[in-house]
Amino acid sequence: MHPQDQFVAARKTEWAELDELLGQQPALHRLAPVAISRLGALYRSLCSDLMRARSAGYETELLAHLDGLAARAHNLLYGARPVRLGGLGGFLVRDFPRTLREHGRFFAVGSALFLVPLVLALWATLVHPEFAQAVLPREQLEASAQMYADSLAGRAAGEDAAMAGFYVYNNVGIAFRCFATGILFGLGSVFFLVYNGMVIGTVLGWVIVQGHGENILTFICGHAPFELTAICIAGGAGLQMGYALVRTGGRTRLGSLRAQAAAVGTIIGGAAVMLLVAAAIEGFWSPSAVAPPVKWVVAGVLSLLVAAYLAFAGRRGAR
Repeated sequence: MHPQDQFVAARKTEWAELDELLGQQPALHRLAPVAISRLGALYRSLCSDLMRARSAGYETELLAHLDGLAARAHNLLYGARPVRLGGLGGFLVRDFPRTLREHGRFFAVGSALFLVPLVLALWATLVHPEFAQAVLPREQLEASAQMYADSLAGRAAGEDAAMAGFYVYNNVGIAFRCFATGILFGLGSVFFLVYNGMVIGTVLGWVIVQGHGENILTFICGHAPFELTAICIAGGAGLQMGYALVRTGGRTRLGSLRAQAAAVGTIIGGAAVMLLVAAAIEGFWSPSAVAPPVKWVVAGVLSLLVAAYLAFAGRRGAR
């Protein structure tokens, strides 16, 4: 018998088995563990067979067949999984809120570091307006007050889109600083949470003192539940990253950071989605000419939805 015929006769059973597994065409992660293991073993054997066939100079038709079979197996085993809307939905409905609750102490500390200075700065500015000038230059304060001097009357559609893009840039920038500087053993996150809380509280208090409180509160009430919560979440993720560098649990610092990477990535990804929602609301809804009572009702509903989402989403079927 010809050497090629002997080779084919000895190996064709495994090739057919591999071809049958590939023909089922399910997503790899949905296969049974035994089938995944078998698929990997058959693929490795096929690669060896392909190298042997090429070295022996076997016929082109055989090489083409083995090449095609190897390419199909490689794509299934090592190809990137396609992004599906169902995957994004699962991330938002289950993974993000569940992971955030599992590491809720960092979110709680981040919220305190941001909201307590915000409230204190707001109160101090309302009681002693001169306090604002110790935090920000007077020119910046006056410019902020001038922005809200007139009642909200809406913008042109093109201007709304441009401002939404600006808000994405600004909000993501704030949240990124609160998160990324956590690599400095959490100290950077502490600083930026406290600093941004003070600045926001000071500006809010100053605008109220200047007599434009209704305008600024009506403007921010719609997007604040998403934006402020996302900043607290991002800051908490930065604290979690810094804590991993301090409390390593016997690992190296890099190993401890890697152990927290999946959870931190999930949390910061969810915060990014919340910031995008906040920017859309801030760009299109907040400056609109809709009556203030309607905006306040919508803001109340959105606040309840955000709280309920973070508290209850993903509880069914929890790990």
